[in-house]
Parts: sequence; C-alpha cells; structure tokens
Amino acid sequence: MKLVKEAIHYRCEDTGRYKGAGIGVAVMDTGISMHPDFGNRIVGFVDVIQGKSHPYDDCGHGTHVAGILAGDGAVSAGVYSGIAPEANLIVCKVLDKEGNGTVKQVVNGIRWIGAHYKEYGIRIVNISVGSKPDISAKSAAALVEGAEYLWDLGMVVVVSAGNYGPSRGSVAVPGVSKKIITVGAFDRDEQMKYSGRGPTRECVVKPDIFAPGTGIISCRGSGYGIKSGTSMATPVVSGAVAVLLSKYPQVSNVEAKLRLRSSATENRVIHIENLLK
Repeated sequence: MKLVKEAIHYRCEDTGRYKGAGIGVAVMDTGISMHPDFGNRIVGFVDVIQGKSHPYDDCGHGTHVAGILAGDGAVSAGVYSGIAPEANLIVCKVLDKEGNGTVKQVVNGIRWIGAHYKEYGIRIVNISVGSKPDISAKSAAALVEGAEYLWDLGMVVVVSAGNYGPSRGSVAVPGVSKKIITVGAFDRDEQMKYSGRGPTRECVVKPDIFAPGTGIISCRGSGYGIKSGTSMATPVVSGAVAVLLSKYPQVSNVEAKLRLRSSATENRVIHIENLLK
C-alpha cells in the first residue's frame, strides 16, 4: 500500500498546472462507468461488443484504467486523482464482461478510432489489452498492424507489456511493435516479477518504459478499488503524455516517445517531472 500512496502523490504533485486539458485520449478496454471522477469528460463512446450507445462497463477493468489516466478524484476530495484529470476520454469497448475479446473486435475498435480521431481530438490511444506472445502469426500481425496504423496517423499509441513475464520474449501483442510505446509494470520490491519483457523476435528491447502497476487504487463502482498489472501501469504513461501535450501541444508521437525514454530513470522508470522540463 505504500507504493499506492506514493504513486498517487506522484501523479498530483509532479504535473503542476498541466493536467491534460483539451487532450483527447482513446481508451480501448471493457468500457467505462459513469463514475463521478470523470465529470462530463467522457466525450465519446463506442461498443463493438454489444452495440450499446451509452457508456457502461460490465467488467470494471476499463473504468479502473480510465481513472488512473484521467479521474479527477472528485469522490475522494482529490486524493485519488489520476495523472491527467482534465483530459477528455473517448472509450472504445472491445472486451466483454470477462475481459475477453477477439482480434476482430480489437481491430474493429482500432478502425473506429482511425475514422473518428479528428472528430474527437484524439491524440493518445491507451491499449491495456494484449494477447499472449504465442498467438498465431496472422493474429499477431493484425494487432501490430492495427496499432501501427494509429501511430502512423500521428497518435501516441501506448500499450501494456502484458503479465506473462518475467521470462524472455514474453511481451504481449501488440506490444512487440517497434513503433508504439510499450509499458511494463515497475514494483520496487519485485521489479518485472510478472511484467512481460523482451527481446522481441526482431530483437527489439521492450518494454520501452516502466511505471507503477502493483496495488493501484482507482475508480470502481461509485468509489474506488485496487488492481495490479501492466494494464494499470499503461494509463500512468498515457496520462503523462496527455500532460506533456497540454504543455507542449506540438510534440509529435515520435518526440513523445523519445522524451519519455530520455527523461526516465536509469531503470527506464517514468519520471514525470523530468518529462515536463
């Protein structure tokens, strides 16, 4: 729990007056509930699972992820505020109530984002979704190509490294992509105990960066709950990029990736204060 408290203060103190205002972040996950911490900042929602038009989350994973990224801490008087509490959320439900989804459903979500990113001002795509490294070559290629399609449109694509580690070559797909930003979970007591790690089949060093992911408090129901995993570390990085873009709007996705890596600690752990310099 000590790490949880440090992570939360780390979010609130190091971003200063830059809180992601006006930055659109697409969250591909299990959906999102109408938690008070999101206010009126859920500006878009699409459901490729059941086709519903109103925001909902029958699993809870997506709501937790979104809270880490952009919750404003309204229910907790700011104590459990996310990294970018003024960012706008565009939520794409691609996983069902069990947290499962098909490659086709994820790709359909990616296509929707590609078709609507200008309409919603999407600058960042958070994908706390990943398939096992040993999926078929065809499925892996579809996921990687989809993520890179969004990257090539100019969006910052941030994905989880997966929880299949710590053996070599255990990064989840599409986190094996050279282009996109792959996030591992850092735990100062058991670093990379479960976080996927490289190298990839193409000998690319992954993850690109690490962030707190163990025992993280975020939105659940009308209050808060605790979850762990690289899914939780990923929105820390997405939120940090939203804050970066609110300070430096002209930064490209390539520049954002370089800044994340150059400002990190020697262990590649994100350092938000350095990122904003």
